[in-house]
Amino acid sequence: MSVAIENTERAELRVDLGERSYEIVIARGIIEQASAYAGAIRGQRVLIVTNETVAPLYAAAVEKALSAEHDVDTLVLPDGEQYKTLATLDKIYDRLLENGYGRDATIVALGGGVIGDIAGFAAASYQRGVDFVQLPTTLLAQVDSSVGGKTGVNHRLGKNMIGAFHQPTRVLADVGVLDSLPNREFAAGMAEVIKYGLIRDCPFLDWLDANMAAINARDADALIEVIRRSCANKAEVVAADEREAGQRALLNLGHTYGHALEAELGYGKWLHGEAVAAGMCMAADTARRLGWLDEGQCEHIERIIAAAQLPTAPPRELERARIRALMARDKKVTAGTLRLVLMRDIGHAVVTRDYGDALDETLKRYFEN
Repeated sequence: MSVAIENTERAELRVDLGERSYEIVIARGIIEQASAYAGAIRGQRVLIVTNETVAPLYAAAVEKALSAEHDVDTLVLPDGEQYKTLATLDKIYDRLLENGYGRDATIVALGGGVIGDIAGFAAASYQRGVDFVQLPTTLLAQVDSSVGGKTGVNHRLGKNMIGAFHQPTRVLADVGVLDSLPNREFAAGMAEVIKYGLIRDCPFLDWLDANMAAINARDADALIEVIRRSCANKAEVVAADEREAGQRALLNLGHTYGHALEAELGYGKWLHGEAVAAGMCMAADTARRLGWLDEGQCEHIERIIAAAQLPTAPPRELERARIRALMARDKKVTAGTLRLVLMRDIGHAVVTRDYGDALDETLKRYFEN
C-alpha cells in the first residue's frame, strides 16, 4: 500500500491486491469530475444505484460526469438499514435484466454503507460478477465500508450474513458531500475512525484526541486527514488479508457486540456506528476483566468516543440473554465457539476465544436482566 499526498486538498491511496488493485481518491468535488472515472469503467453501460435521500443531492451531478463517455441509468432505492435485504437486492437485478445489461456493465454505488454493500453484492453476483465503483456519501462509508470489497445484505437473524467479497475498481471519497450529512450520521462514522487507532495506530488515536473539535466542526483539512489515515490503515490490512483469514478480523473490534445490539433493537433504530461505539466500550470492559486493559485506559477510550458525540453504553433495558444469543450467531463463530476481537493494549488488538467468564461479566454490567 502506498500513499501520496499532492496537497492538502487531495489525497490518493492504492489498495494493492494484484490484478484487483484499485485507487482511493479523496478530494472535494471529485464525484462531479468526469476525469475521476477514467480507467475505472471499462464498458459503455453504467447503472447508478442510489437512494431517495442521496439522489436529489448528487445523482444529477454524477449522471452528468458519467454521461460524457457512457450510457447512464439511475435506480433509486428506499433509504435505511431496514432495506438492506434480499428483496431490495432483487430490485437491482430487475433493472439490470429488464434493460439487458451484460457482463461489461458497471454498477456505480452512490450512497452510504447500505447502498455500497447492496450494490456491491449485486455487482458480485450479477452474471457472476461485473465491475463497480464506490461513491461513498457518508463518513462511515468513506473510512470503512467502501474499502475492502465486503458486500452483502442482512438476514432477519443476523447482519451481513449473506454476501461476497468483491473489490471495487475505484473509490472516490468526496469530502464535499459530508457538508450535507446530519450530525448523527457524521458522528456514527467516527466510530470506525476511532477503531483504527484502538486496534493498530496509537499515533492516529492521539491525533484524533487532539483534533476532535476541528473534526466535529468538519474542518476540510482535518476531514481529509481523517479519511486518508483511516483508508491507509484499512488498505494495509486488506492487502495483507483480503478475505479475512487472519488479521482483517481485527477490523471488527466492537462489531460482534454492536451487531447484536442492532439486531435486537431493530435495524435502523441505532445507526451502525452508534452500535459499534458502544460495542467498543463493551469490548474494552471485557479486556479489562482479563487484565489486558486497566481502568484508566477504559476511561480514556470512553472519553474519546464521547468526544465524538457517540454512545459509550447500550440501552440497559435490553435482555443480556438475547444479546448473548445474537452474538453467538456472529460470523466469527468457529467450531461452535465465539471468537472476540479484544485489545491487549490500546493500539494492539487480537482475536481470541480465551475470554472465560469475562464476556458474561461484561453483559451483566451493561444490562439489567
